[in-house]
Amino acid sequence: MPMVNTTEMFKKAYAGGYAIGAFNVNNMEIVQGITEAAKEVNAPLILQVSSGARKYANHTYLMKLIEAALIETNLPIAVHLDHGDTFELCKSCIDGGFTSVMIDGSHHSFEENIALTKKVVEYAHDKGVTVEGELGRLAGVEDDVNVSAEDSSYTHPNEVEEFVSRTGVDSLAIAIGTSHGAFKFTGEAHLRFDILEEIQRRMPGYPIVLHGASSVIPEYVDMINTFGGKMPGAKGVPEEMLRQAASMAVCKINIDSDLRLAMTASIRKVFAQSPGEFDPRKYLAPARDEIRKLVKNKLVNVLGCAGKA
Repeated sequence: MPMVNTTEMFKKAYAGGYAIGAFNVNNMEIVQGITEAAKEVNAPLILQVSSGARKYANHTYLMKLIEAALIETNLPIAVHLDHGDTFELCKSCIDGGFTSVMIDGSHHSFEENIALTKKVVEYAHDKGVTVEGELGRLAGVEDDVNVSAEDSSYTHPNEVEEFVSRTGVDSLAIAIGTSHGAFKFTGEAHLRFDILEEIQRRMPGYPIVLHGASSVIPEYVDMINTFGGKMPGAKGVPEEMLRQAASMAVCKINIDSDLRLAMTASIRKVFAQSPGEFDPRKYLAPARDEIRKLVKNKLVNVLGCAGKA
């Protein structure tokens, strides 16, 4: 099956009351773990590549890994640029075979965000590529994204209709209380479902995206701390909140930090138990399997997209 864009994925997800998992990839083992899980439960996928991942792993290597995953799984897979911040970066990814891109103009003024997003949309749509925009700013740190709590802001529902109509953007990332990175909350998470409900009321059928939606699973935090790490107070978005969002207008839920935590916890465990280990296969294979188990749980029990490929 060839790579797909997100148009049909999101139509089916909205109608079915589930969300597509958008998982960030950085290397072969991460791609394998994610796609093996999706194949096991027959789920559609979005594989995300950040600017940082392209710098680290190289665009060509990542695309060839994803092409291999398509051959191995025969699943509908969209390849998406996560947090593109310039037209030039989005154009490079579109020209390089991505089927979906995000242009994040949320750090600009409303009018500048519209102008930039519209420019990307016009170029992408001419190539059959879908575009995700963003309104509102999530706090936190992830790759090249770094927003302080003071600079974060919720999405204003009254701006959404104008933004979408003037840009033609295919989906929209909103800020309702999630945040990037593993250190999300000092207390319980409080997502603004009232904002999501108002956007859904104003724009029925329109696909919404949640960034910063890792749950920071305690098992992995405990493993990291047990085997020499230091992650005090790491908390994420409770999975029941993500299930609620997926049953509403949210059609795409981004997961990155949980993948990193699963991989890091597994590798730390191997090195702690076998300090002299130097065969990469001996510590990367368990890490790949931990990612597979994590992603399978997300697809089945959180996103609700198992069996929807």
